[in-house]
Amino acid sequence: MEGTRFYTTSRAVIAPLLRIVLRARVTGAEHIPAAGPVIIASNHLSFFDSIILPAVSPRPITFLAKSDYFTGRGLTGAWNRFFFTAAGTIPVDRNATRAAQQSLDVALQVLADDGAFGIYPEGTRSRDGRLYRGHTGLGHLVLTSGAPVVPVALRGTERIQPVGARIPRPARVSVQFGPAMDLRPRYADMPPGRARREITDEVMAAIQAMSGQEWAGEYHTRPAQP
Repeated sequence: MEGTRFYTTSRAVIAPLLRIVLRARVTGAEHIPAAGPVIIASNHLSFFDSIILPAVSPRPITFLAKSDYFTGRGLTGAWNRFFFTAAGTIPVDRNATRAAQQSLDVALQVLADDGAFGIYPEGTRSRDGRLYRGHTGLGHLVLTSGAPVVPVALRGTERIQPVGARIPRPARVSVQFGPAMDLRPRYADMPPGRARREITDEVMAAIQAMSGQEWAGEYHTRPAQP
């Protein structure tokens, strides 16, 4: 209950500020169902994507984020904890043995509770602006939950804090929500592995059509930890 109140209060304060500072142009928000489970699948360009999307969405979106964002020290650590908690983000230890399965379990619980779950099918943010191949965890969520998918194209968020920059800066961003995709009925009779792959590819094609990004044609790998 306390977490819900904190999320609601923080979002009420942060969302208008983000709209003013970033001058975010939002289109297609009406495609997000007002109630019931929904998967929000977006391209990923910036650390700030998981803050901006919930701020401009007409309903709360739950994202997962690496637990490091919640354990940092000093002012930066406190700032990260505040923003990610305010955004309704759930911490996940990416280094845990069962991190991938645990993430899917959390996502399915959010959807079972009729929530909106946000996912970046690429797995990590793009360092070069290209759109990378999506991981099939997205297809698994669709087949298991039956939730529709709303594809999202973010533009300009990479300019808020470019890779290597320490201080955020104002930038004009746009968020485009596409029409909801009801995919499970069309793939329910297909072998599961193939269905997961084709569902994910169809969603990524919808994201690319809106974002206009160059298609990388391969998976994005996370940079090595220092």
